[in-house]
Amino acid sequence: MMNRILIVEDDQSIANLQRDYLELSGYSVKMVNNGSAGLKALKEEEFKLVILDIMLPDMDGFEVLRTIREQDDIPVLLVSARAEEIYKVNGLGLGADDYITKPFSSGELVARVGAHLKKFERMKERFGKGNEGTTIQIRGLELQKDARRVFVNGDEVVLAQKEFDLLLFLVQYPNRVFGKEELFERIWGMDAMSDASTVTVHIARIREKIEEIPSKPQYIGTVWGSGYRFMV
Repeated sequence: MMNRILIVEDDQSIANLQRDYLELSGYSVKMVNNGSAGLKALKEEEFKLVILDIMLPDMDGFEVLRTIREQDDIPVLLVSARAEEIYKVNGLGLGADDYITKPFSSGELVARVGAHLKKFERMKERFGKGNEGTTIQIRGLELQKDARRVFVNGDEVVLAQKEFDLLLFLVQYPNRVFGKEELFERIWGMDAMSDASTVTVHIARIREKIEEIPSKPQYIGTVWGSGYRFMV
C-alpha cells in the first residue's frame, strides 16, 4: 500500500509545494490547514508520517505534537520558520523525529521523509509487539528482557534493578526524548522518596557500564534542556 503522508500547514502555497514533490516521489498526501483538523484526520485515517507546521491558527504545532505522542509513535517532522535553538529543543523534547527550518528545499524534505519512514519500519521490526519476550539487540548492546541480563559486545555487564529498568524503558522508545522528571515518575513512581536527580546518577552509572567512552555516549544521548534519549 502506498505510504500516506499528512501535511498540517496553514500556508496553502507551501503545503501545495510539499504535496507536489511528495506525490512525484510516489507518496499519497492529505493536506489540512489547522491542528484540530490534523488530529481529526489521524483518528479517522491511517498515515505513515506527519509533516507538522509549528505556527498554526487554532493551536500551535507543539500542542498538536503533544497530543499525537499521547496516542501514537508515528514519525512527526516539525517545520518552522523559527530557527532559534529553543524551538528545536522543545520540539525534539516533545517527541518530534526531526525539525526542519524554513525555507528548505523540496528535495531535502523528500529525502528526510524517506529516511524517517525507513527508520520507523526498522524500529517496528526490532521493537514490535511480537518481540516482548525476545532479546533486543542494538549494535553491540544486547538486552535479554525476561532474564534481565545485559551484554556489551558479547560480555555480560551487571546492572542494578533500577538501572536495568531505566535502560529497558529507553530502549523500548528509541529516539524519543524523555525529561528527568518523566523518567523518574515512570521508573521510580510518584511516591518514591527521592527526586529527579536520581535519574542523572543512574544514567551516569549505566553509561559507565555500557558505553565504550562514557563521555561520548553511543547509546544514551543527552538532549540539553530536555532530557535523554536512546539513540538508534
